[in-house]
Amino acid sequence: MLDLLLKQQRGQLEDETLLHQSVRDAVADTVSRQLECGLDVINDGEMGRVDYTVFVKDLLTGFEGESTPPIGAGDEEFPELGELLKPFASPFQVRPACVGPVDWKDWPSFQRDLYNLAVALRQAQDDRDGDSVCEEVFMTSPSPGQIARFLHNHHYPDDEAYLYALGDVMKRAYEAIVNAGFLLQLDCPDLALSRSTVFAHLTLEEFRSVIRMHVEALNHAVAGIPAERMRMHVCWSSTMGPHHTDVPLRDIVDIVLEAKPAAFSFPAANPRHGHEWKIWRDVKLPEGKTVIPGMIDSTSNFVEHPEYVAERIVRYAGVVGRENLLVGADCGFGTFAGRLQVDSKIVWMKLASLVEGARLASQELWQSRQHRSEAD
Repeated sequence: MLDLLLKQQRGQLEDETLLHQSVRDAVADTVSRQLECGLDVINDGEMGRVDYTVFVKDLLTGFEGESTPPIGAGDEEFPELGELLKPFASPFQVRPACVGPVDWKDWPSFQRDLYNLAVALRQAQDDRDGDSVCEEVFMTSPSPGQIARFLHNHHYPDDEAYLYALGDVMKRAYEAIVNAGFLLQLDCPDLALSRSTVFAHLTLEEFRSVIRMHVEALNHAVAGIPAERMRMHVCWSSTMGPHHTDVPLRDIVDIVLEAKPAAFSFPAANPRHGHEWKIWRDVKLPEGKTVIPGMIDSTSNFVEHPEYVAERIVRYAGVVGRENLLVGADCGFGTFAGRLQVDSKIVWMKLASLVEGARLASQELWQSRQHRSEAD
């Protein structure tokens, strides 16, 4: 599939039939593997996309040329690390700029993503004699702010106008995902990661003003979608860097929680952010909000022990309440096609450990509740 994607991106693929079939097969395989792991909430693995954001350049009008690279990525400070990570780079590096009005030019390709996931789920259900296969299914789509972070504005009068134009266009995709019966996951790394890349030159307060505008544009785009049909993911990238310039979650969490989606996913297992469970002692979740902290690190080939995963889950349940808690992975394992950081076999081992850790945590929390009831 990667070879076919490369040919497509280079304009060398004469017949896309084989690519479409390859993507359908990959989605079906990914859905099946997630179910085999025991996951309750699954997705399509974003198969067939060159990455989680820039793929929109092939679906929308207005993008040509190249965007300026983000500043503050860290390669200048750590040249040896930069050399070390070169083998992990994705072959899909084209990031055009916005040079004209944004609109849909290939809606059928987006509809094909919805179709592939629906077919994979029906197939999985048939394989299980019609039994329900999972609790929920989600599909990801980048937020207006995230698209703007990668595909820079060279056309609209200012960043705000660009964000709202993107929101008005992407609204069609957001609503289509929900209308197809899936949860919408809005990928919003711009609310955290862009602090050390695009907006490294700003003060913290200036950056907070920027991401507040991003959240307002996002809320505008999803105004017609019920909050409970949406989740959002915020992160500091899934790269194997030092992350020493990551903005602390405490500095942005109040603005993030102003976003409409009812569930908030974020990294909580990696060494830079694993301690941030403590902020929830002071931060009160708005009514109806759920957190989805990552309980396994998506950049490490270590397979977390289920008991360690359970320990993290129980700790979070203690500060946010078990009724407000779901758990997931820190980030995607394959956010860029062709970039392999974690061995694929290890990915499935880590996800199975997440499932077992959640089972152990649920058991421990239930037993704790029983003991309290008996004491009362």
